[in-house]
Amino acid sequence: MNPEITPYAGNATKKEQVTTMFNNISNTYDFLNHFLSLGIDIIWRKMAIKELAAIQPKTILDVATGTGDFAFESIKILKPAQIIGVDISEGMLEVAQKKIKERNLGHIFSVQLGDSEGLNFEDHTFDAITVAFGVRNYEHLEKGLADMLRVLKPGGKIVILEFSKPRVFPVKQLYHFYFKYVTPFFGKLFSKDKRAYTYLNESVIAFPDGQAFTQLMEKVGYKNTKHHSLTFGISAIYTGIK
Repeated sequence: MNPEITPYAGNATKKEQVTTMFNNISNTYDFLNHFLSLGIDIIWRKMAIKELAAIQPKTILDVATGTGDFAFESIKILKPAQIIGVDISEGMLEVAQKKIKERNLGHIFSVQLGDSEGLNFEDHTFDAITVAFGVRNYEHLEKGLADMLRVLKPGGKIVILEFSKPRVFPVKQLYHFYFKYVTPFFGKLFSKDKRAYTYLNESVIAFPDGQAFTQLMEKVGYKNTKHHSLTFGISAIYTGIK
């Protein structure tokens, strides 16, 4: 991952800038996610979570949990005993906590400040780890993948859902037009932070998707890595075993 791709200009680190960005857009994040993806992101999440159905994990760590949508869907589909969500943005976690309270799920789902490069958990803690649309924001991608591997139990599984780059005409051209012009326009209109949604396109372009990402997972130590493209290559599911 190229750490030079950052949301804003300035001397702050990528991690600091990503934190600021998500704090800025936290109140409109859920709406814009569903609006800009035409609701397809909900289907993607369900497909990613079903990758864990065979192992029926009891303890799950949801990294870059944001407002908790991936974890809430995991609770519905997998019925785990415990999910812990970590995120670097206090603003996003405040929204997640409100949703946890509204749904009366505090006995299953809890959230805390944290990031993948220094997870505050013992080795071999979780049956499964999930990350939805978060890994491309890591400042040090290898380090983040390695620390997630550390807290995963032997035989445990990681599932990563992330945007990728379509390579087939005309989807490729339509996708780039949409992400370069339409997404920033509506992002600025609703979130008041146009730069956040310009960065979205830049971060997707810079991300080592497909086989390049599974090779990176293998380099860190994940086994049986796989990737599965979704919706003409707009996003992808990556899996690996410890």
